[in-house]
Amino acid sequence: MRLLILCLPLAAALHAQDGTEFQSTLRRLFAAGEFKAKTFGPARWMDFGNAYTTVEDGAIVRYHTASGRRDVLVSAAALTPPGRTKPLEIADYSWSNDGTRLLLFTNTRKVWRQNTRGDYWILERGSGKLRQLGGGAPEASLMFAKFSPDGRFAAYVRENNIYLENVENNKIRALTGDGSETIINGTSDWVYEEEFNLRDGFRWSPDGKHIAYWRFDTSPVGRFPLVNQTGSLYPVVRWFPYPKVGTANSLISINVVDVASRATKKMDAAGEYIPRIEWCGPTELALQIMNRLQNRNDVLLAGVASGRTRRVFTDEDKAWVDVMDEMRWLHDNTAFIFLSERDGWRRAYVISRDGKHVRPATPPGADVIDLVEVDSEEKWLYYLASPGNATERYLFRARLDGSNKAERLTPRNEPGTHTYAIAPNGEWAFHTRSAFDMPPVTDLVRLPKHVLVRTLEDNHALREAAAALLRQPVEFFRLDIGGGVVLDGWMLKPLDFQPSRKYPLLMHVYGEPASVTAVDQWGGARSLFHRLLANQGYIVASVDNRGTPAPKGREWRKVIYGSVGVLSSREQAAAVRALLAQRPYLDAGRVAVWGWSGGGSNTLNLMFRSPELYKVGMAVAPVPDQTLYDTIYQERYMGLPEENAAGYREGSPIHFAEGLRGNLLIVHGTGDDNVHYPGTERLINRLVELGKPFDMMAYPNRTHSISEGEGTSLHVYSLLARYLMEHLPPTR
Repeated sequence: MRLLILCLPLAAALHAQDGTEFQSTLRRLFAAGEFKAKTFGPARWMDFGNAYTTVEDGAIVRYHTASGRRDVLVSAAALTPPGRTKPLEIADYSWSNDGTRLLLFTNTRKVWRQNTRGDYWILERGSGKLRQLGGGAPEASLMFAKFSPDGRFAAYVRENNIYLENVENNKIRALTGDGSETIINGTSDWVYEEEFNLRDGFRWSPDGKHIAYWRFDTSPVGRFPLVNQTGSLYPVVRWFPYPKVGTANSLISINVVDVASRATKKMDAAGEYIPRIEWCGPTELALQIMNRLQNRNDVLLAGVASGRTRRVFTDEDKAWVDVMDEMRWLHDNTAFIFLSERDGWRRAYVISRDGKHVRPATPPGADVIDLVEVDSEEKWLYYLASPGNATERYLFRARLDGSNKAERLTPRNEPGTHTYAIAPNGEWAFHTRSAFDMPPVTDLVRLPKHVLVRTLEDNHALREAAAALLRQPVEFFRLDIGGGVVLDGWMLKPLDFQPSRKYPLLMHVYGEPASVTAVDQWGGARSLFHRLLANQGYIVASVDNRGTPAPKGREWRKVIYGSVGVLSSREQAAAVRALLAQRPYLDAGRVAVWGWSGGGSNTLNLMFRSPELYKVGMAVAPVPDQTLYDTIYQERYMGLPEENAAGYREGSPIHFAEGLRGNLLIVHGTGDDNVHYPGTERLINRLVELGKPFDMMAYPNRTHSISEGEGTSLHVYSLLARYLMEHLPPTR
């Protein structure tokens, strides 16, 4: 192993490529924040969509939607606590239903991935009184505070228990009392947060009389240690429950507590996973229950008084099924909308409450990428899709009357990726558009004609800063790799590109079922990093193999089942061979690959399985052995290890390390709670055993993002750039 010594200035290593300017641009990208996109908001629709509020200069301001008339609803002075000189820094806010109270989230802290813990304040608009929730609780210790429907109470989570606070007299009552290191009420364990995106773990009933919540008993789960060896004289160990493939998960129950009496009822819901619950009326809950294989998702309705449940719908697949993030309820809760791939495409279905009537609401032969909104009259379903081009995202609407007719609302002269936050009345939307070569712009538009009313955030400063890097436009392409398989991809070329020259090729890879790379949207600092490398003399490209979540139908996505790592590395290598054959300016003797997380795993697989093709690989935070990853993600796509032992072995790069011939860099954070550092240590042992030279960089106590601490992101990307240029120079 050659341990990288990183004390030399980057400029010294990149002298031939004008390293001083290169390093300066890297610093602007990853340290100075000059290229960070601004977002509009946080914004909230008011008065059914006829007005909206947002945060400006520490105040809450209101705009009349049609006219743009602005008034200060809550001044910065009103949001300044007594004894302080500055207003609260607002991370998020919400209004009580009657608009008389304002709930503010501030002083936030990261738990695992997101800042879900902090302080909450309430402003009484009538009196102007501003006070903090929690009754003297420790700083930044409250989570997910929410008003009751009548606005008289706020419920929140603290130290794994749910509390109820009367906002009129400040009295606090605990609604649960058994929260501990192993019992979690009202929020989630690690694996549910990571893989089911569940953080806020309680729900008010529509009448405010009950709260439904998740209860996790993590005692059966194996504990994993995160060891901090740099913060004190002796190492500090933090243990947390992490269920590895084939091991026990948390024991889950769904409970409903009466907020007046504190009487609690456990719902009769048996299943390995309960990823979603929601109210479908004041007396019933809708639950999604999944088996261990995650190939069956049962929708149950539970009576809160009896706890008894009845099944009304089942979504099944031979591979896996996805969780429905939010079931949209229609017609006074007599029907709901559910996404399913039951006919080979992800379509929206309207399902009666008793489950007896199921009919599609969106057209056949096309995937719904995401549901956006249902209009207040329940005539239209708004959703994102892109039937003709999997690299783009547009707004469509379909009638809910079963006609299966859809209408594209995003103008056809606006390519790229589009997202929307539609007003309750369906007449207005906050529309954010971006493209690979265009930073995000947020507009107010009027629907259904998609008429631009005003621009809310144009990121002018970012466009100016990035202009020099954006002069060479991206090329999107479709690549036939044989066998009837056509992949989408993008390519970046140097500013002074000459087709008569030979250029080294750098492939950026992900390739797993969790994400796509070939999307026409603004990619932030990483995308600009690729442009910076291109301008040094590289061709940089990326393609999405089958098995990635592109809107190309069920068969495209689920062909990877049971063979994660095998199919992806085969098709990624085939894509490189096809590019080399088609484009004479690519140098077949100078091909590199890099990726992060699942992309790091695929980088290892490509270096080990196709050593004749790849000369340099940079694997960041990889999973060398799939049996070391968590239950929910890995078993979803690979099945159970006892039933697919061969698949787990074939997909894990550690078992093919003897194939390594090129230059390999492995990068990992020792504090990675997601993809654990010991997996990389196992790979190191294997490479040492085989006598394979490689390079490695460990970042102490950094998590999966390797971003914590001053200078870390700059250091990581400087390392990647230097390694590439040292081992695969842009010029011969």
